[in-house]
Amino acid sequence: MKFDDESIKKILLEEGYVSSEDIKKSEIYAEEHGSSFLEYLLLEELLSKEIINQALAESLNIPYLDLRSNLAKKEDILKIPEETAVKMRIVFVKENDKQVVIATDTPPQDELVIELDRLFPGKKVVVNFSSTEDVDAALVNYQKGLETRFEKIIENKKQIAPEIVDQIFSDALQLKASDIHCEPWSKEVVIRFRIDGVLHEAGRIPKEYYDTIVNRIKVQAKLRIDEHFSSQDGAIRHTTSDGESVDLRVSIIPTLDGEKIVIRVLSTYVRNLTLGNVGLSNELQDQIIKSSKKPFGMILVTGPTGSGKSTTLYSLLKVVNTRFVNITTIEDPVEYKIDGINQIQVNPQANLTFAKGLRAITRQDPNIILVGEIRDSETADIAVNAALTGHLLLSTFHANNAVTAIPRLIDMEIEPYLLSSTLELIIAQRLVRKICNSCKVSYTISPSDMKKFGPEVSSYFKDNNITLYRGNGCSVCSNTGFYGRVGVFEFLKVSQELQDLIPNRPSTNEIFNLARSQGFKTLFEDGVDKVKQGLTTIEELLRVVNPQ
Repeated sequence: MKFDDESIKKILLEEGYVSSEDIKKSEIYAEEHGSSFLEYLLLEELLSKEIINQALAESLNIPYLDLRSNLAKKEDILKIPEETAVKMRIVFVKENDKQVVIATDTPPQDELVIELDRLFPGKKVVVNFSSTEDVDAALVNYQKGLETRFEKIIENKKQIAPEIVDQIFSDALQLKASDIHCEPWSKEVVIRFRIDGVLHEAGRIPKEYYDTIVNRIKVQAKLRIDEHFSSQDGAIRHTTSDGESVDLRVSIIPTLDGEKIVIRVLSTYVRNLTLGNVGLSNELQDQIIKSSKKPFGMILVTGPTGSGKSTTLYSLLKVVNTRFVNITTIEDPVEYKIDGINQIQVNPQANLTFAKGLRAITRQDPNIILVGEIRDSETADIAVNAALTGHLLLSTFHANNAVTAIPRLIDMEIEPYLLSSTLELIIAQRLVRKICNSCKVSYTISPSDMKKFGPEVSSYFKDNNITLYRGNGCSVCSNTGFYGRVGVFEFLKVSQELQDLIPNRPSTNEIFNLARSQGFKTLFEDGVDKVKQGLTTIEELLRVVNPQ
């Protein structure tokens, strides 16, 4: 059985997890934001996903099992035949001489116990409830390697290009890859996925089949198949096997060994993200929500490409998106369609740039404007004036950290007194890989061993025995020890004192010293907090963020 919203509401109320007043508030929120009522309960931290799953399990009178933390080895999972596991959505957990434990997200099933009695004769079957997400992740263990499936498709010699392309897309989505790289070499083509910011080889294809694969992707992306010596950009709307639509952004460039393809997988997972999910502490969430409630002003998110800036802004849009406001965005590209928001795609061929689009948006009576990126002085000038004239403006901006954003904007010929009047909040962020919860272990390190990371790092760890965490590697994380990413942040709130300082064209050091006196925390310091919480490792933090 599957749980719909109404059945989940009934269970949560009957089991006393929430009050009827909480449900009413969540329904109002869902109507205003076009979302599930669960989003409100999670956003307000009335419940966690684990507690919701626990409640669903209780309603079925079976135990709840966090499958990711109790995942068996691949060879044990495969004790249940693939056809049975996929059809009944069951995952082997463990067994002993007397019983076998399995997990499923669709109990009860009449034939389930009968089938398991056949597979494990003489043993008691213990059924646990696990989330759909965790069951899906476990069932990946049945999937053969991408290269093995390529070989089988080529052996069959039927629709080679369509089937290979579909397999590449399917795997990339299943592994939550952000980018797909098809790299032609002299004799073969290497397929690589960027997962959690790191490239991993997924498989190889004989070079002789590559031209038809390139043409297949070009046709889907509405690109010229007779053009091989210049770069081309396009987009694909891909439909998954379960009917979900995913947007893919395609870039093709000529190389000495053939046309290289990079496909950006645009973020469908954003629909489930909240400000807490992206890594913001309760204190930082309160700051950003408070700033977003103001009727005008500017909130900027800074960081390099791929640091999660757009994801943070989308998460904020979900908070401010109600039926009482008009929100318009101009983006390049529109990464995720949000109901109730007017989203515009930059189109240089039609002379629709950020600057021209933003100028037009200001005449559309918006309350909130999102500009995908402030790239030039013209866009910056229009954005500042929009924020000054009664609009809340959200945007991204390339700067190394929050403090340097102000001098950079002044260098773009923005009048300091205008910045002083409009800037509300500047956020800088990076993404670090999260330790895999399925194989996370703790270990103790001495202060002398900590010193090998340098004095800038060891100064944050004062205990005699320092507890840190790492992932040992398992099938869930493909033996990397990491699964998913989390943001590290610094927030520069534009206080009255900073407003008074900006018209004097302050240096970076002057801004930093003032912010520091008001409790400003750097990217690295926020990262250290996440290391101590067991969210990431000190090595991963140092890979991404400079401690100085």
